[in-house]
Amino acid sequence: MGFVSVLSYAHQLIQQRVQPGDTVIDATLGTGVDAAFMAKLVGPRGSVYGFDIQQAALDQTGQRLAKESPDAHVVMSLCSHALMEAAVPQDRHGKVAAVTFNLGYLPGAETSIITEQESTIPALEAALRLLRKGGIVTIVLYSGHDGGSEEAAAVERWASALPLAAFQVLRYQFANRSASAPYLLALEKR
Repeated sequence: MGFVSVLSYAHQLIQQRVQPGDTVIDATLGTGVDAAFMAKLVGPRGSVYGFDIQQAALDQTGQRLAKESPDAHVVMSLCSHALMEAAVPQDRHGKVAAVTFNLGYLPGAETSIITEQESTIPALEAALRLLRKGGIVTIVLYSGHDGGSEEAAAVERWASALPLAAFQVLRYQFANRSASAPYLLALEKR
């Protein structure tokens, strides 16, 4: 049987907290895997807000959604995830069920275009403000590319400083894999 991948575990954690009609955020659209997964969870009455700095990511996500969740209400923005708070309607602030991040670069695209701590940390701060009580933020960290280990370290420092009274932070990582293998941080708002 085996343990599930970090992405599959992130999806399990999200699925436990998201209901039809909820609002969710894919902070890094990439190829659209997370957006499509969350669109199915929230259904046609819910909303998915997605962000990426590359048009190719929005295009790939749009194609995936057209096939997998054609009735989904998905709003995609070609901008940094650090701007999510301004893009999500004010009446949804404090009511978001889940926010997911896959840090790194767009698979199959230019590997020099990456997420960076200068925008990721403000995006994570915004995600926590948007999140409802009992909501979750999942962060899949990839440290094996140029700049990845620095961003992962910054995210780790940020997450470990969150007050326990307000947030629980979980790490899901395989101990007997390469130090640069992807791993998951999940934050639950108390």
